[in-house]
Amino acid sequence: MESFPCLNLSSSLSAIVALFFFFHLSLLTPCLATSPDPQSPTNTTTKFIRTSCGVTLYPKLCFKTLSAYASAIQTSPMELANAALCVSLKGAQSSSKKVMKLLKGQGLSPRDAGVIRDCIETMQDSVDELQQSLMAMEDLQEAPDFRMKMSDIVTWVSAALTDEDTCMAGFEGHAMKEEVKSTIRRYIESVAQLTSNALAIINKFLSAQGYQH
Repeated sequence: MESFPCLNLSSSLSAIVALFFFFHLSLLTPCLATSPDPQSPTNTTTKFIRTSCGVTLYPKLCFKTLSAYASAIQTSPMELANAALCVSLKGAQSSSKKVMKLLKGQGLSPRDAGVIRDCIETMQDSVDELQQSLMAMEDLQEAPDFRMKMSDIVTWVSAALTDEDTCMAGFEGHAMKEEVKSTIRRYIESVAQLTSNALAIINKFLSAQGYQH
């Protein structure tokens, strides 16, 4: 393969190490929705989740992803917001891993690899921001500065969504294998929808507490 001076191997290695760090750190997160619940949700809980998802841009996806954790959510707006963040974080981790595999195994040109590497780095930021949001949610009930913490959470989730959009925008107008480009866009669009839903649910929760962000 042709050697290309602008392909920074150390930068790629740093991106891989950083991504591993974020994935490892996320295992320490007190994430409510760690696994789907095999039990069927009650009608009350199902209605609560479906109604809550009505404020999102992707209500069907919202209901599908959150109803699996109905027994933990019950009818708690805070647990619903926490579950939405968990789902979004898991989606960001999964998408980042998949994009990383494409970077390592497609025999890409240095320029294409650079674009994908930039995407991975912005997704690392997204994972980090969602991680911070979940950590803030953990002690939210006991926080005397509720409004400030909620504002921070909204800011972090909004930033995560921006990072995901930035990743997708990096491929606009860039000549790349269409199969690779469309695959990456599908991965990132999926997590962006989850993050958008989480942000809408958090904003609804904040509004219900009498605050507007």
